Amino acid sequence: MVAGEKDQTGLEKGTGSVSTGAEANAGVMPVRAGFGFAVEPLARWMAEHVAGFEGPLEVLQFKGGQSNPTFMLRAKSGDYVLRRKPGGQLAKGAHAIDREARVLSALDKVGFPVARVYGLCLDESVIGSIFFVMEMVEGRIFWDASFSEIPAPERAAYFMEMNRVLAQLHGIDPDAVGLGDYGRSGNYFERQIGRWTKSYLADTDAGRDAIMDRLIEWLPTAIPDGDESTIVHGDFRCDNLIFHPTEPRVLAVLDWELSTLGHPLADFAYHALMYRMPPQIVAGLDGMDPATLSLPTEAEYIAAYCANTGRTGIPNYDFYIAFNFFRMAAIFHGIKGRVARGQASSAHAADRLGAYPRLLELAQEAMDACT
Repeated sequence: MVAGEKDQTGLEKGTGSVSTGAEANAGVMPVRAGFGFAVEPLARWMAEHVAGFEGPLEVLQFKGGQSNPTFMLRAKSGDYVLRRKPGGQLAKGAHAIDREARVLSALDKVGFPVARVYGLCLDESVIGSIFFVMEMVEGRIFWDASFSEIPAPERAAYFMEMNRVLAQLHGIDPDAVGLGDYGRSGNYFERQIGRWTKSYLADTDAGRDAIMDRLIEWLPTAIPDGDESTIVHGDFRCDNLIFHPTEPRVLAVLDWELSTLGHPLADFAYHALMYRMPPQIVAGLDGMDPATLSLPTEAEYIAAYCANTGRTGIPNYDFYIAFNFFRMAAIFHGIKGRVARGQASSAHAADRLGAYPRLLELAQEAMDACT
């Protein structure tokens, strides 16, 4: 893994796992207190279930991975990545490690770029929770949405590769890959608004906010007509992609904890928030001129997605933006609650809460632009 890269962690589920940069999340460290487990039972399980595994086994913890703790496994046979459920009281349906392993396995079979899953363990007695072991993918991850590390003439190719890969995902038939029951089909926005509303209202440790209360009231009344259903990633950003070491080619898409069957335009608009997002919150371009950076403009990027998916345009685009800012704010509200309860698995989770007020402002601005 090249210095400065983000390791293969699914960051925060549903934070869309907002990252604060490579300094906070890149690299490994000794397993933190409260997150350890006996290595010997894991080594025995891997010997039985992971083809080609050969010990001894060393376990380190990735710095990122707030929602589901993520570990690097070093062995004589090579490096692996382990993802497990966190300990403590968990929200119903959250931290669904088995779902993540399922979608990775299904997409791998049709050649979509993901890390290969070597095994899923549902026996909690092995390390204290269910987990899965997957391939360690080597390559580059870009934390900066301007792709400043890349020579200017080459940057647009990286943007268009992100665009192509997301369009490829949205073009996969869920039924054809065994994911027809991966989520409920139809009424995606109604269901998602309801889901995040319930999560927000239930987390009393994180408190209430007037802007969130207003969004909860307005969003259900503004859902555009028409419905679509595809596999959606839920957190598609440049720092959730492993690129080839030298080429503008995605080798693996990371962080599938929010994946489901949903509306592809919600998924694309979330990804395209990079054009409006301040860089200090998520890899964003707010305040920058894409043309000066040799990047496609937001309008050009939307047009490229439409071309990749056979669309003539995206009516009601402002709604999709407003919805995604609401979702991100709700996710950060959840991080706030977990920090209050001492359940956030990332050492940097508390530091990230400084972004929450700005996310609320952005959500309000997007909502006001629609009304």
